[in-house]
Amino acid sequence: MPRRPRFDDPDLPLSTLFGEWPDMVEVFLAKQMLCPGCPVAPFHAITDACEEYELDEEVFRAELRRAARLP
Repeated sequence: MPRRPRFDDPDLPLSTLFGEWPDMVEVFLAKQMLCPGCPVAPFHAITDACEEYELDEEVFRAELRRAARLP
């Protein structure tokens, strides 16, 4: 049985993130981020997206955790 990826893995591809925690997609869309459905999503992680969109990564990760009801 495959293990679920860790949300805190800094190398977790966005495409995997969206597949495992689909509720997080809405957080990206609310910020008008094009990551969901982007062809680069398999190669970018949350850190990359935050850099691209000039977001505070810690704050953004907290929003994602809330959306997916993660501790």
